[in-house]
This record gives sequence, structure tokens and C-alpha cells, in this order.
Amino acid sequence: MQEIMTLVQSPEAWVALITLIVMEVVLGIDNLIFISILTNKLPAENRVSARRIGIGLALIMRLALLGTIAWIVQLTQPVFAAFGHAFSWKDMILIAGGLFLVWKATKEIHHNVDPSDHDEDFIASSAINSFTAAIGQILLLDLVFSVDSIITAVGMTPHLPIMVVAVVVAVTVMLVAATPLANFIENNPTIVMLALAFLLMIGTTLIAEGMGFHVPKGYVYAAMAFSALVEALNMVARNARLKKQRAGKLH
Repeated sequence: MQEIMTLVQSPEAWVALITLIVMEVVLGIDNLIFISILTNKLPAENRVSARRIGIGLALIMRLALLGTIAWIVQLTQPVFAAFGHAFSWKDMILIAGGLFLVWKATKEIHHNVDPSDHDEDFIASSAINSFTAAIGQILLLDLVFSVDSIITAVGMTPHLPIMVVAVVVAVTVMLVAATPLANFIENNPTIVMLALAFLLMIGTTLIAEGMGFHVPKGYVYAAMAFSALVEALNMVARNARLKKQRAGKLH
């Protein structure tokens, strides 16, 4: 309790908290895009529940990981060396998660390009397109992003209460934004391809990070923001053309 009161009265602690919240929210965008695309494949009546359960379990997972910080920090210790790089458990988790994201995004892009090829569509298959399987896949990516998120938090502040508050706020933002983002993606087909491209880039970045190549997150998110801005301009232009066509028909 004494530690919390000291932190409340410390300007440095508030700066660390705000900075960490922003970082956690930004890191959560990757997870949120994946959740939105995956749950949009479920029947309409199951989508909101799947998002809430998936994000809720992500919060539980991150808080549990915060309770094992000593173990989490050890995940960055080298386990073996290959190709001139010492791999840690964190590296292997990032590589596995990156490969999974690249595979999923590639499969879904293939299905969007060739929708008649249902046999190749992993997400739409009856065995995988179930509520339980969707939650399982969300949890798999939650684990990858949670480990990355917690290690980032540990590197930014040594105070556990600050980490807990930042994680709770970030996951709450994800919970609030999940359904509007998913609906926006579903209602704008061109956004789906852009979101899948984001997942492909994020997966590649995770693999690169796991292989020891540092990719500044600012470059990745700047590219995503620029692409989103270009797509937003395309949407405005399309809507303007549609309004003009409708006005022409009325006259």
C-alpha cells in the first residue's frame, strides 16, 4: 500500500504509466486486427461473445504473466545458438507466432483472391470455424502478444502496480474497440485485404525479431498508418463517386 501511495505522488510514475498505456494500446492493435478478422468468420450471434471471451482471457493471461515476472525475464536468456544468433524462449515464441500469422494471413488472402477454392480456406472449414476453435486461435496469438507486451512493460518500468494498471487499461480499450473495428472491417471489403496485409507484415516482423533483426516498431506502425490513410482517401473518393452517380440518376 505504501508503494502505491508513493507512486501516486510521483510525477515520474505518472509519466511512466501514460507512456506504458500508450505502448500497450499500440501493441494491442496487432492482436485486435487478428481477433476482428477471425471472429467475423463466425456466425453473427457468436461474434461478440467470442471477442469478449478472447480479450477477457488475454487480460487474465497478461495479469498471470505479470505475477511471474522473474520467469518472464528469464525467457530472454539464450537457450541455444544457431546461424550466428543465440535464441531465447522469447525468440522462439515470436518466430512461432510470426509463422502462424503469416500462414493464416496468406491462407485468407488466397481465399479472398480465389473464393471458389473452399478446400484451401482454413478459416472457413467446418472443423475450424467453430466457437471453441476460434477462441483457441485467439488464445494462441494472445500468448505471443502477451509475452512481447509484458517484456516490453518490464523494460519500461520496475513497478508492478504501474504494469498492472497499464495492462488493464490497454485491454479495456481493446474490449471497447473490438466490435466497432470488426464491424468496420466487415462492412468495407477492401479493408479486409488491407488488414490481412497488416497481419502479414506483423507476422514477418515477429519472425525477424525472433531471428535477431531489430525492426523499429515506429516504422511498422507508420507504414500501417500511411496505408490506412491512403485507403481512407480511396473510400472517400468511392463514396463521392457513388453520390454523384445517384444524383445523376435522380435527374
